[in-house]
Amino acid sequence: MKFKNPSTPFPSVGYFGPEYFCDRKVETETLIKNIEGGLSTTLVAIRRIGKTGLIKHVQYLLHDKYICIYADILPTETGIDFLNTLASAILNSVPEKTGLGQKIWSFIKSLRPVITFDKLSGEPNVSFNIQPKETTHQIENLFEFLEQQDRRVIFAVDEFQQILDYPEKSMEAWLRTTIQQLQNVIFIYSGSQPHLMNEMFANPSNPFFRSTVLLPLEKINFESYQAYIIQKFKDSKKEIESQVAAEMLDWTTGHTYFVQLLCNRVFIGSKRVVTTEVWQNEALKLLKEQEIIFLGYRDNLTREQWKLLKAIAQAGKAYSITSKSFIREYALGSSATIIRSVNSLEKKSFIYMQYDAEGNRFYSVYDVLFQRWIQNL
Repeated sequence: MKFKNPSTPFPSVGYFGPEYFCDRKVETETLIKNIEGGLSTTLVAIRRIGKTGLIKHVQYLLHDKYICIYADILPTETGIDFLNTLASAILNSVPEKTGLGQKIWSFIKSLRPVITFDKLSGEPNVSFNIQPKETTHQIENLFEFLEQQDRRVIFAVDEFQQILDYPEKSMEAWLRTTIQQLQNVIFIYSGSQPHLMNEMFANPSNPFFRSTVLLPLEKINFESYQAYIIQKFKDSKKEIESQVAAEMLDWTTGHTYFVQLLCNRVFIGSKRVVTTEVWQNEALKLLKEQEIIFLGYRDNLTREQWKLLKAIAQAGKAYSITSKSFIREYALGSSATIIRSVNSLEKKSFIYMQYDAEGNRFYSVYDVLFQRWIQNL
């Protein structure tokens, strides 16, 4: 499995091999042990923390022993969309010219779908022209095919909580019943809405309860990320002091996507030495570029929602948001109004709720750039 080199040492999207993958040693070992033990795993974390990168990294390490399949179902809206995405993922899992690849192509074609090719990537896309009631039968055919393979299968389904929005309300229960019969397929379920994923896999009343090992994904260790940043600049003959790298990590709150984005821009915009002034200039450019979007966000919120969002952004981590002290500090309304605003902001993915190491609940703004923009108002 070969990778193209990224344009900078700090790609913000995609997986480019172990050389550009930072830390996650414990999570990698845990996932591999689960897979080798035949256990499916549920990865839970906020968006763009690195779930997909971790999945791709583990599949890269194991691709010689397993058939590795990855499907992102976020764009799907129905059971037929789900079927099409799974079939496309299976078709793209192994090069067509290999023996297994030819076997997969022959099988998929036998199901009589429409196969087209993406104009940009050249990858095949599978589309079934069937009645909704036939969807489950075709999904069963896909799983049965994988079950019959000589090599075990690692099937990663990203943004798995999306199935909750399908009009087929029985999909979750049916899928669980079907999957639990498989012995040759190990699943990695990944989701970026922790409250929904926890509800699906930790609530005794739901079909997927206790069906997997839960693996919450936290931010990358500060010191490890700091050392990684310094080394990547050094490998390209650029200098960055540990304090400057620490400043960049603090500004991005250690959120993987935003760390990579800022480092990418700093790498491109810097000469031989990276200083505080250099990274701050690039950070300001990022905020300026996004300003029109952020103004749109603001205009689509009610006055109460905007005031609460500003308060959470200013706090960074907002604890006890309905407490008298928090309300007084940020001149907010009643606790009932705050609760309504919180629910709306969470639903729109402006904020997320998480627990700290001591088990205390807090709220933060999802988009770090949006948070920093608010703080600069």
